[in-house]
Amino acid sequence: AQALSLQEELDRVMPVLYALRDYNIPLSIDTYKPVVMREAILAGVDMVNDIHGFSLAGAVEAVASSEVGLCIMHMQNTPKTMQEQPEYENIQAEVLAYLRERVHAFSGAGVAAKRMCIDPGFGFGKSLEHNISLVQQVAYFQEQLGLPLLAGVSRKTMLGAITGREVGQRQAASIAAALALTSRGARILRVHDVVETCDALKVWNTLALG
Repeated sequence: AQALSLQEELDRVMPVLYALRDYNIPLSIDTYKPVVMREAILAGVDMVNDIHGFSLAGAVEAVASSEVGLCIMHMQNTPKTMQEQPEYENIQAEVLAYLRERVHAFSGAGVAAKRMCIDPGFGFGKSLEHNISLVQQVAYFQEQLGLPLLAGVSRKTMLGAITGREVGQRQAASIAAALALTSRGARILRVHDVVETCDALKVWNTLALG
């Protein structure tokens, strides 16, 4: 993915936020630019999700004094280069250390833990093996950091690698992944097929856990 200029990003996302904010539905924006964060908060957004874990200059300050939820994500390299042979000595330890450092940065800025969730960044600078390892560590990450984990694997390349399906044919795989992540303890799911995933979770919760 190519990086957008600040103005192009504002031109794309702000009209959508203003159009949706009166529908009484929680809104989340995905951005790493502090200016966009500030403008989105003024527009009434409920969560800011930063693929850089709010590590860029001014990012923590842009959101600290607000009341919005914060999704702190891990990524290796940049969206343009992240899938070029991602490498880790110990992915569990490295991702955990990064998320812990970012959580501490927010705590130092006076941000309450109840505003934060963590995202290990499935598919963001990870191979299939890395992603599988992270799925197995969902409960561990939550236990170590004391925060809910947000998981986004819907339609991603890792599911294509497992099933051999193209992106438009990954609904079943995405729902199966959502159930697997929930069984591992994930607290928030980011999905494309909302209705179908909710139905699957209702049935799973009733039959498997009821």
